[in-house]
Amino acid sequence: MPSSATSPKLTNAAELLARGAVPSAQWRPGLGEAACHAEVFAPAREASGAGLALALARDGWRDLNGGELADVSDERGILWVQDAKAAKLGGLPYRAGLPEDWRRRLIHVLAPRPVDALFALEEGVRCRELAFVIGELAGNPRELDFTASRRLTLAAERHGVPLYLVRLDARRDLSAARMRWEVASASSPAPRWNAAAPGVPAWQAELFRSRRHRPGRWALHDERGGLAALAPLARADEANATPDPRDLAAGAGDRSLAARPGM
Repeated sequence: MPSSATSPKLTNAAELLARGAVPSAQWRPGLGEAACHAEVFAPAREASGAGLALALARDGWRDLNGGELADVSDERGILWVQDAKAAKLGGLPYRAGLPEDWRRRLIHVLAPRPVDALFALEEGVRCRELAFVIGELAGNPRELDFTASRRLTLAAERHGVPLYLVRLDARRDLSAARMRWEVASASSPAPRWNAAAPGVPAWQAELFRSRRHRPGRWALHDERGGLAALAPLARADEANATPDPRDLAAGAGDRSLAARPGM
């Protein structure tokens, strides 16, 4: 891939990504951080999974100091990998629907099998000429076991390239992903000027596992190219809950998930 100059802001973000930022009790849009490996569980009948993955990727580009989008002079590519079943269920990426500054930088890989998609994803996160990688896999392929997810996480951490893996019609299984989301589409906020105009993308999103943040639920929507939350949607029994130590475990601690059903 052609080389390009990397902005100081993104270099600093990659360094923080590699060594781990200071933990925060509550996730929110605009933190200026990107999980090295995030999973987004979504139904295949709607585009909520890919939509939220793109929104999280863009949110991860925010300037850590001022809350603005990262330096637009960064020209690194964006890799989007799908296995054949995911492409059949959800369709191919629609280039014209991407943010304008991303359209010409998209690199799409259609893999015939999950094992080929995983290979492409791992090669992608090893390439520092990519800004981030999005993957889409359908169901729970046996190739995507804990070892495979651990390889993806370690490679993304080592090279500072975030990975957002969309899991279509998949059950929650064992994974080393640092953030894990469950998402569904939601009603758009009412347009400000024209009530008959189409609304912006919106999601009901649950962060059910994270190394840095306690679990929670949000009503999220696009706001002028960024990600915004109407309000956390915590259940009453979660309002005063303390973080589970296993949610903050590093390294081999992730293996404790095997003892927790439904995760």
